[in-house]
Amino acid sequence: MNKEITCTELKQFLENGAQLIDVRSIMEFNQGALNGAINLPITSIQHHTDSIDQSKPVLLYCRSGHRSGMVKQFLISLGFEDVYNIGSYTKYAFC
Repeated sequence: MNKEITCTELKQFLENGAQLIDVRSIMEFNQGALNGAINLPITSIQHHTDSIDQSKPVLLYCRSGHRSGMVKQFLISLGFEDVYNIGSYTKYAFC
């Protein structure tokens, strides 16, 4: 089960160096993304895991939380420990 992350917690994570990763497609990302997010689409994430710092928290999101949940499990399988699926982009768009 995922713990719900509030806007305040999201801001604290980011202020403390967390990585915000949008796993949606490039087209979706270009239509709007959360401030400070980088785009690593689910379709190519396996080729970009070396660009993710394992020593910092990883916050993942997509449109609904489904794709980011799959990426969370993938990263955990690679040994990442501090990974969060924050779910839907729209939930945090106005934080």
